[in-house]
Amino acid sequence: MRDSTDMVHLGRDGWLFLTGGTNRVRQQYRASLSMAWRLWRWRRLIEARSARAAALGMRAFHVVVPEKLSIYDDRLDGLVIDPALSPARRLGARLARSPAARAWIDLVGPLRAARDAEPPLYLRTDTHWSQEGCRLAFGEIMRALGAAVPADIATRPFHDHDGVRDLGAKLDPAPTETMRVYQVQRDAVRVYANPLVEAYEARGRAADLHAGAHVVFRNASPAADPRTLMLFGDSCSHFHPIFLTGLLAESFRELHFVWSASLDWSYVERVRPHLLLVEVAERFLARVPVDGFDVVSAGTARLARLDGAAAEPI
Repeated sequence: MRDSTDMVHLGRDGWLFLTGGTNRVRQQYRASLSMAWRLWRWRRLIEARSARAAALGMRAFHVVVPEKLSIYDDRLDGLVIDPALSPARRLGARLARSPAARAWIDLVGPLRAARDAEPPLYLRTDTHWSQEGCRLAFGEIMRALGAAVPADIATRPFHDHDGVRDLGAKLDPAPTETMRVYQVQRDAVRVYANPLVEAYEARGRAADLHAGAHVVFRNASPAADPRTLMLFGDSCSHFHPIFLTGLLAESFRELHFVWSASLDWSYVERVRPHLLLVEVAERFLARVPVDGFDVVSAGTARLARLDGAAAEPI
């Protein structure tokens, strides 16, 4: 097996790790002034978001999905990484001394504590967590939100899907991996998808869609938490209900999902959710967003260049 780029590290037992890419992942695990500055800016951004949400009568929470480097450093096989310099871990330490401490949901600790579990918490040949890792994180998020995990969520039906994953695709030959996909959606009904989502789905290209996707789910089950939750996130949430979006839609009366690291405060103010949750993959801490997102105009602009849309950078 040959790696034709410097993006992927081959660890023990076929484990692949993203080390390069547009976010220069490995460099984020260094004690540099530039990374310290970005983490300071992230802390200030989370503090500002929390204060603005409180002024609107809602609570805001932030959760970072750790990189595999931060969790499975014991499987690196020759690559030296200091997990103590994980950007998520360092940001959490800064927020622990902040007025916004209660806005932070730590996943590094719980995922590292369970990293020897089977099945693994991440896919071996992909940047994303497995269904098991996502469900563990979901439990931590629900606890922070003061909500109960649906009693039967772990018993929903599933199917296994074989394919080449995002890191495996960088290798020659490309390995395949089986992913267990739970059909979580049962009570929640998707009541809105923006024209961008509908256009990608109509063309059979939903797997290519990322930033700008916007969906809304409603859940009439008497067991659902009666509150409305708004989620801004990325592929670890996803508009297709296979990761956090699906789990949260099955848990709350109403869920709004927007694929963006930047918040659309006009939309937040129109909906006035009880809870605001922001999810971001750890590698994206390399960029500090500016909250000037407009979900309608972003979707319109992306729709206009649909045929030339590129895959999500990693």
